[in-house]
Amino acid sequence: MTTLPTYFISHGGGPWPWIPQMAAELEPLSESFRAMPGEIGEKPKAVLMISGHWESDEFAVMHSARPPMVYDYFGFPPETYEIQYPSPGAPELAEEVAHMIHAAGLPTRLDDEYGYDHGTFVPMAVMYPQADVPLFQVSMRHNYDPAEHFELGRALAPLRDRGVLIVGSGLSFHNLRMFGPGAKTPSTVFDGWLTETLALPPAERTAALLEWEKAPQARTCHEKEDHLVPLFAALGAAENDPATRTYHQTGIRGGVTASSFRFG
Repeated sequence: MTTLPTYFISHGGGPWPWIPQMAAELEPLSESFRAMPGEIGEKPKAVLMISGHWESDEFAVMHSARPPMVYDYFGFPPETYEIQYPSPGAPELAEEVAHMIHAAGLPTRLDDEYGYDHGTFVPMAVMYPQADVPLFQVSMRHNYDPAEHFELGRALAPLRDRGVLIVGSGLSFHNLRMFGPGAKTPSTVFDGWLTETLALPPAERTAALLEWEKAPQARTCHEKEDHLVPLFAALGAAENDPATRTYHQTGIRGGVTASSFRFG
């Protein structure tokens, strides 16, 4: 068993693979997701997803053997509220993960109610369309504290040697009021800073990301950083590994620049 990489992915908007016009525009994103199994080199024993769509007071760990679906998007065709991604959960592994998080001194709990949100089931449906890889989520904390989410990643790091793929699923640009031409300058500037920062030596990289709000256009691109925080966990689990940009697209909806990265 090799040490698996971790990822921070930009997961796109809503149920885009099921919307022909959106799927056509985001075909480069689809290509990046389809490429991930080959990059990993082996079928994971499980996928652990930290989604920008689930947050809690603690680091909640999905514990259900058959998680339900969470259609956390609005205004899409009726059939997109019937999508099923029937991947099994991983309750025994979830219990181990909760123990690992607790042992790191972080608050945690098991959760038997939450299901697969679109930050999770959308990329997974492209990566593993057969839904044959066990899948579970760990929530962010409401406080979005970068240091705590780096600590979460560090606590999860041993899973990489056990065949568990850790994915932080968010967006490198997430300001819903600015999706369109107005996003061109801020998203390009912030994406450039992020790409340059992730190429720094590990200690410098971590230090810069802990103070991400000082980056140019940071708060314009992330008024609320829920879609950036998964990056901290994904990188914390691979803190000394090099970063590779696996997806980069400009002009989304007339302006947005977005990227995804692999660590290791």
